[in-house]
Amino acid sequence: MMPAHKNSSEEHPLTSLPVVAAGELSPWRHQSVLVVDDEPGMVSFLQRSLTPRCGWVATAGSVEQAAELLSRRHFDLIVLDIALPGRSGVEWLHQLRDQGFAGDVVLMTAYADLETAIDALRAGAADFMLKPFSVAQMLNAVKRCFERSSLRRENFVLRRELDQRDGSVEGMVGNSPLIREVCARIKRIAPMPSTVLIHGESGTGKELAARALHRMSPRGSGKDAGPFVPINCAAIAEDLIESELFGHVKGAFTGAGSGREGLFYYARGGTLFLDEISELPMPVQAKLLRVLEERRVRPVGSEQEVPVDVRVVVATNRDLVADVTAGRFRSDLYYRLQVVEVVMPPLRDRVEDLPDLVHYFIDQLSARLGVSGFACDEAALRRLSRYTWPGNVRELKNLIERSLILGYCADDFALDDEIAAPPATSAGDAAFDYAEGITPESGGEESLAAIERRHILGVLESCKGNKSEAARRLGVSRKTLERKCAAWGV
Repeated sequence: MMPAHKNSSEEHPLTSLPVVAAGELSPWRHQSVLVVDDEPGMVSFLQRSLTPRCGWVATAGSVEQAAELLSRRHFDLIVLDIALPGRSGVEWLHQLRDQGFAGDVVLMTAYADLETAIDALRAGAADFMLKPFSVAQMLNAVKRCFERSSLRRENFVLRRELDQRDGSVEGMVGNSPLIREVCARIKRIAPMPSTVLIHGESGTGKELAARALHRMSPRGSGKDAGPFVPINCAAIAEDLIESELFGHVKGAFTGAGSGREGLFYYARGGTLFLDEISELPMPVQAKLLRVLEERRVRPVGSEQEVPVDVRVVVATNRDLVADVTAGRFRSDLYYRLQVVEVVMPPLRDRVEDLPDLVHYFIDQLSARLGVSGFACDEAALRRLSRYTWPGNVRELKNLIERSLILGYCADDFALDDEIAAPPATSAGDAAFDYAEGITPESGGEESLAAIERRHILGVLESCKGNKSEAARRLGVSRKTLERKCAAWGV
C-alpha cells in the first residue's frame, strides 16, 4: 500500500481535535516537541494540534535544521518523518541514539512495509505512525510517550529512594538556637534557584536539609513537583561516576552494551543532591563545573550536548578550603558551589535538642518496628547530654533503634542501663553499646579524637575487619574509614 501524502489541513479535519477549555491547564504544558517534516501541510497540521497542549512546539524541514534546534535546547519528544531530503529520519534516529539522546521519537511515513517498521523499531522509535492519520491517533501516540517518560523517571527516583531509605526523620527536630537558625536559612534560600553547599559532620542531617530545600522550593511543591535525586559520590567507583551523572552512549566503554541516561537527566525539573562532593575525581569536577556554568551535559562517548534544567545541592563533611589548598579539590568549582552555604551543627553543640530527638525517634522507630516504646527519664537524658556523639543524630537514632530491637524497652530505665553498664564482651561491643565514651580506667573525660578512634576501631573489630560493613554501621563512606585507619597506622 502506498497512500499519497495529505497536503491540506482540510484532509486532516480539526473538528475532531479535543478542545482544551479556556482556563484549563494542559497536562503537557511543561513538555517540548520537535516536529521534523518537509511537507508544509503536515507541519501546519501537527503544529496546530500540539501547540495548545504542549509547552513548546518547534518545527524543522530537514535533519540539518532539526539537529541545529536540538543543539540549542532539549526536546522531550521528536515527531519525525522518515522520508526527508538528504538524510532519512531512520538514519538520523540511529545517530541520535548513538549520541545519547534519551527522549522518545515517533516516526511517520506514507510508504510503510514490514522492513521499514522493523528498521524503525531497531532504531529506537517509540511509536510508528502511518500517514494519513487522525488527530486522535497522533495525540494518543504523544500521550503514550509522555506517560512512559514520566513513569520511567518516577520508577528511577523511587528505586533510588527505596535503596537509600534509612528511616531518617522527615523534618527538622529541635528548638535550639542553632537549629532555628538553620531552619530560617533554609526558608530564605529554598525558593531561589541558586546552587547550595551544605557543610556538616557525618550524621548531622545534610540530606535532610537538602530534602527540605527541595520540598520548600517551586521545584518540590505543587502538582508539577520535580524529583529529588540523591547520590553519594563516595559510594560509586571512580570509573563509573561520570557515566552515573551524565549518562553514556552505547559502546562508550567496555560493558556499555546500551545507552543510559544519567542522573542529571532523571533529575530534570527537580533537585540533584550530590553528597560527599569532595570525593569526586578531579576530571569529573571539571565537567561538573562546566555543567553548572552552561547548564548542559554531554553523555560519555557522545558529541551531543543536552540542556538540563536541574537545581544542584551539594554536601560535604570535609573542609573544602583545606582540600583546595592541598590540591584535592578545584578552586574554581569550590567558588562556583559556594553561592549559598548551610552549616549543619553537630549534636554536641545542641544538646538542648536531645529530649525532642529522643522522644521523636522512640515514637517513630517503635511504630516502624512494631514494638512498644519506653520512657527516658531525666537521669538518662543527662547521661546522653554528657556524651560527645561523634556520629551525631544518626548515632543517637541507631542507639535508640538498637534498644528497641534488643527489648530494653521492657524497663523504663533501659536506655540509662544501656549507657551505664554495657556488656563489654569485646572491644567492638563496648564501643557500640557504651555511648558514654568514658571508660572506668580513664578516670575522666577523653578527648574527642580518642573517643572517635576507640569507637571506630571497636566497630571495625566487631565486624572482623570488614571495612565495608563497618563503614555502613558508622554511617560513613569506606574511603573515609580507610583514611582514618591509614592516619592511625591500622
